[in-house]
Amino acid sequence: MKEDFYDILGISKGATAAEIKKAYRKKAVQYHPDKNPGDETAEANFKKAAEAYEVLSDEQKRARYDQYGHQAFEGGGGFGGGGMNMDDIFSQFGDIFGGAFGGGGGGFSGFGGGFGGGQRRVKGSNLRIRVKLTLEEIANGVEKKIKVKRKKQAAGVSYKTCTTCNGAGQVTKIQNTILGRMQTSAPCTTCGGSGQMIDKRPAGADAQGLIVDEETVSIKIPAGVVDGMQLKVTGKGNEAPGNGIAGDLLVAIEEKDHDFLQREGDNLHYDLYISISEAVLGTSKEIDTVTGKVRIKIEEGVQSGKILRLRGKGIPSINGYGKGDLLVHVNVWTPKTLNKEQKQFFEKMATDDNFSPNPETSDKSFFEKVKDMFS
Repeated sequence: MKEDFYDILGISKGATAAEIKKAYRKKAVQYHPDKNPGDETAEANFKKAAEAYEVLSDEQKRARYDQYGHQAFEGGGGFGGGGMNMDDIFSQFGDIFGGAFGGGGGGFSGFGGGFGGGQRRVKGSNLRIRVKLTLEEIANGVEKKIKVKRKKQAAGVSYKTCTTCNGAGQVTKIQNTILGRMQTSAPCTTCGGSGQMIDKRPAGADAQGLIVDEETVSIKIPAGVVDGMQLKVTGKGNEAPGNGIAGDLLVAIEEKDHDFLQREGDNLHYDLYISISEAVLGTSKEIDTVTGKVRIKIEEGVQSGKILRLRGKGIPSINGYGKGDLLVHVNVWTPKTLNKEQKQFFEKMATDDNFSPNPETSDKSFFEKVKDMFS
């Protein structure tokens, strides 16, 4: 089971944005690769802190996490730090470190190489799609195969060292100020900080050596997802040029309307209509649920508005806390038109002092007449 994000950062659930940022910086500095060279445990804690900060620093992600926990983001490769490498973390959150470590913009040296001189791996752009799901698919979980058009590195493309930054990924400037000579570094605008630029590119490729290709992507969607929830398939967005890393595919969930079921959280609601005779005498009815048909018993003398609860016949909790219920709302159907015999029957019933509306104390043959008359 994954650790709670608030526990990872050592903060309470009511922490402010400033407190979250402060707590993350403390953890990031504590477990920074430069401070813990070759320490795999420190590296894992460093990534956990980044994952927690990625979610808790975003208001929308934090709200979904508070409501649904880790499973709010599961499906198709996870999310946050679980799908991030060290390049991701420093490219997104390097400014948090405030220059505490070497390399411009929070870069680091001595860890996997490549960052000490400021060179960074460019990340491709994310793609977004919307997937519509039925209640049955949401209740049981489903694997969807979706065709996605994404940018990929063209065959035959080659790169060379950037002539502007000479492969460093950064451009250093020295300025004379009243305080003396000041040296500043910034990502190279020619190569975007990758240290490489296009050397040769085949016909049909864009200026970055990429072509658009259609690919079928398999997306595993867990049971219990909610309309508007967003899943992430790591590495299935647009690729990046050179030695860059691919972006992600963001999958927005859209819930289709059901013909006769209405969802409320993990519970489902079903309107069941029965006749007067069925309400008086009792009956059994077969109804459809998201997991198949079930037969329910309607007790004699049931009142309109009665709610029958079928436990565990709703939607599984996205947090794994069991299943919701199916609430069957009993509605007694009253006929709008009556024939002569039916009308006389109800007139007699209304004026008969010996008539009792309780089937337990009344003559059953009387109510059988009701069934025959309205069947």
